[in-house]
Formats: sequence, C-alpha cells, structure tokens
Amino acid sequence: MRLSTKARMNRLFNKGGCLDVAVDHGVCNEPGFLIGLENMARVVDTLVEAKPDAIQMAYGQADLLQNRPERDKPALVMRIDMGNPYNAQKHRVMWSMLQNHEEPIIGALEMDAACVVVNLFMLPDEPELFRQCVENISRVRATCHKYGMPLMIEPLVMLPNDIRGGYQVDGNAEKIVTLVRLASEMGADIIKADPTDDPDDFHRVVEAARVPVLVRGGGKEDLKAVLAKSARLMAQGAKGLVYGRNIYQHANPSAVVRALMAMIHDGTGGDEAWDIYQRG
Repeated sequence: MRLSTKARMNRLFNKGGCLDVAVDHGVCNEPGFLIGLENMARVVDTLVEAKPDAIQMAYGQADLLQNRPERDKPALVMRIDMGNPYNAQKHRVMWSMLQNHEEPIIGALEMDAACVVVNLFMLPDEPELFRQCVENISRVRATCHKYGMPLMIEPLVMLPNDIRGGYQVDGNAEKIVTLVRLASEMGADIIKADPTDDPDDFHRVVEAARVPVLVRGGGKEDLKAVLAKSARLMAQGAKGLVYGRNIYQHANPSAVVRALMAMIHDGTGGDEAWDIYQRG
C-alpha cells in the first residue's frame, strides 16, 4: 500500500475502527431520503460536534465540512457516483455513473478526502447496470492507485422492485459474500457491505473481503434493535459502521453517535450502548 493511501486510511480508522456518518443521500434523487437533511449546514455542525470518525458527502456539500477550521474534525469520505436504483418506482432504464467521468477523483483530491466510495449494484435482470458499475470501479481504481486515494466499494445485492419497492436490500449471505468477493478482486481498500439476514453469518463477509469491512445501515429502524444488531455484527469482525438515517433522522443524533462510537472503539455491547444513548 502506498504511503499516501496508508496515511488517508489512518485518518479514517482511528484506533482501528471507523464510524462513517453518511449524509450523501441527495444524489439518490429520492425525497424520503432527505428528511432530516434539509439544512445541511446545521447537520454538519451537529455531526462535527458529535465527533464521528468520518462524514460521507458528495462534492457539492463537502465544503461545509472542509471549510471548517477545526484540526480534529471528522475525515471526509466522498461519494463520487450516482444512480437511480433507490426510487420506489422502477425506471425503464437503470443506470449508475461517475459524477466526473473524465477525472473521477479530482473533486476528492481538491476537497482533501480521506477516501472515495463507489457503488457495485447487483439487481435482478439488470446486467447493464452491473456492467456500468464494473466500468466505474475500473476507472476509479486506476486513478486511486495513481494518486494514493483509498477506494471504498459498496456492493449492493437488491431484491426485485416488486417485492419491497425502492431500497430493496437482499440480506442473503451467499449473494452478499459472492459480490463482496468480487469487490475485493477489483481492488477495494475498504468494503461497505449490507448486513446478512443472520448477523452471525457476517464473519463470512469479512473473510471474503480481506480488507476492512464497514456495515451499511440502510433505512431508519428502532434504535435499540439497531444497536443490538450492530453489536452482533461488530463481534463478527466488522471494523465499523456506515449509518445515515439511523443517525440524522433521530431527535438526538449526537447521542446516537456517542453510542456507536463506544461500540466501535471501546467494545461496548448493545445494551450498554443503549444506556449511553439514553443518557444523551
């Protein structure tokens, strides 16, 4: 691993783990994802004060973090692609593309990001969407290697749209492990993976990745259940969490961040993390 890549990885994995708060949902073009993100400047203020390890943003909002003067502010993880699989209604043409096709990571370099993230969609009967993602990753992998930028790949196995509508995560362990292995083969430095239906199967995802694995959060759920499940996933070898709506859509995002940071960095269990959240 190049020294510049390692240096950026160190900014993310403080004390070996990482809580990455995802607020890059605007690129999904889905109104429901923006509840709680209407005022991005206020969201960033709240998160910087809460002190997660990283905040995941797109280029157009990253200045709200990187213009701040604090030396100990969270690292920037930059989303550099976008697509249309998240909408409730399936589109006639499904697509995924880089936000800057000619210079894929130029914005991340400009904004001093610690990492870039790109999707690897696997949807039923959508081979062209999958091909586009593979092409995107191939382009980004080459430029990441050139400039020493860590690459986070987000392998997403989804159910048919008619089962659950948009954001249709398939938690089948066999499918997730297979796609994670592909992401590893393509040169991921970090993998952001969906949880398996049975959290106790998640060690298989970690073993297939051979790089640090962060658990993807998905839609907002009951927080006590989220913390309990997160503790089980961490026990299976995950190096951290990438949660968005389960943080920014809560009434007290800072308390959620403290609970999750204790879990990632101090080995706190689900019940104790719940107690930390309740203490505010």
